[in-house]
Amino acid sequence: MPHPFPRPQNPHLAVKRGLSGLGIFATGPIKKNSFVIEYWGEVVSEDVANERGGKYLFELDHDKAIDGSTRKNIARYINHSCRANCEPREVGDRIFIYSTRAIKAGEELTYDYGKAYWNDHIKPVGCRCDSCSKRAAKKPGKTGRKQGK
Repeated sequence: MPHPFPRPQNPHLAVKRGLSGLGIFATGPIKKNSFVIEYWGEVVSEDVANERGGKYLFELDHDKAIDGSTRKNIARYINHSCRANCEPREVGDRIFIYSTRAIKAGEELTYDYGKAYWNDHIKPVGCRCDSCSKRAAKKPGKTGRKQGK
């Protein structure tokens, strides 16, 4: 009987230091539209998520969240990017990360964290994703993206 959920097509990933702290990097090429990794952890109610706080809560539909703070959940190291190469897909109470384009070996995996996270956590300090860092480097006196999407 086939497994009811996708299996990674390229499980060769490495956690390394990136521009925004620890990140996940491809150790080999990943094809476009490939399942890469699952973001997992304890599924909790919105109230419990609000009590716990923290940056590893992945909001789900139906007033729930995945608390992905366990270090065994290496998907928690996928950083935000304004020009992401992956996207999360929700299936029930699970989150699967898929590539949105071909990813080269050595490239960091990223996805867009969404407007609410952007406004609460990224906008106040400026975005440090690769595209914003490159843009800021071209403009003297700029340290990152300052405005929301």
